[in-house]
Amino acid sequence: MGPLDGITVLELAGLGPAPMAGMLLADMGAKVIRVERANAAPPMSELDPSLRGKQSIVLNLKHADGRAALLKLVEKSDVLIEGFRPGVTEKLGIGPDDCWQHNPKLIYGRMTGWGQDGPLAQAAGHDINYISLTGALHAIGPKGQKPVPPLNLVGDMGGGGMLLVNGILAALIEAAKSGQGQVVDAAMVDGAAQLMWMFHGFEASNKWNAETRGENLLDGGAHFYDTYETSDGKYISVGAIEPKFYAELVKRAGLDPTVFTADTQNDPTKWPDFTRKLAAVFKTKTRDEWCDVMEGSDICFAPVLTLTEAPQHPHNISRNTYVQLDGYAQPAPAPRFSRTPSTIRHGQHPVGADTENVLREFGFSSADIAALRDNGSAG
Repeated sequence: MGPLDGITVLELAGLGPAPMAGMLLADMGAKVIRVERANAAPPMSELDPSLRGKQSIVLNLKHADGRAALLKLVEKSDVLIEGFRPGVTEKLGIGPDDCWQHNPKLIYGRMTGWGQDGPLAQAAGHDINYISLTGALHAIGPKGQKPVPPLNLVGDMGGGGMLLVNGILAALIEAAKSGQGQVVDAAMVDGAAQLMWMFHGFEASNKWNAETRGENLLDGGAHFYDTYETSDGKYISVGAIEPKFYAELVKRAGLDPTVFTADTQNDPTKWPDFTRKLAAVFKTKTRDEWCDVMEGSDICFAPVLTLTEAPQHPHNISRNTYVQLDGYAQPAPAPRFSRTPSTIRHGQHPVGADTENVLREFGFSSADIAALRDNGSAG
């Protein structure tokens, strides 16, 4: 059993980072019950890895009996996750204070973009907007060109779902000592700001120009930390920051060691010319040929793989980094625990598949369940 065996989490259905948080908790052994909305809009994708390991029930939270049913589930739960705009659950009568009347030890995890307060708290937004406000988006992209959205990894997932899990786990530890629950206010704008910690230090040390992009150490400006096209139209990545790794890059790429030296490596005035020279070298072989030359060495090298290629790489196969579930490859649980390993108990359940079983487990009788279904409070 995983390290969170015995923990029960209620996840009010939503999109992106909140479901990701629920998935991570489920992978680590928590019992996660996803509460779907009645007559919910179709999902963005019918196949959703975040639904793995979760039970699915349908409750109409706009109906008094549906809300009462949720609060009864709260009595025997440890965590509730919601991703609505600030104030929505309070208006429904299922906010933190309402839940604490039924379970004062409940951890109430809130996932929003802008946070629970502030002038933008009620505004709509997406990952691209949240990372815009933290300097993250401005820093990503080629020199002289517009910023490039890094998928929705920085705001939604790293700055959102991961931050929420981190807060929930800390709050669970504290609740075990105090016997009291609390709200975990996880805002994607806060999380994205956290992820930019290193660059604030670089800028304060005059080692980063925050007004530009594509000219700094880690943003593609340095020739030794970049991606390069190969002769077959694919790409490889190098990250030879340290002098000894750089020397290995120079050697294996067949560069002139009297030109590509430890002194010239960190001279930004030489980076554009060195980048052009490296680009020409890497265009002489295919991606796989460069893998034969460089992979596994101390160059800090890797092929740039597609989503479909990644599960087939020997390193990922060896570590079982991906699993086949519900007919397609998806990331395996992480991190890895030596004594209480995470597992995926089952694949994606259909919406509402577990409503009756879950309600019975929480003390609802057959008559109770029938009444909830008859009046539209449960599905």
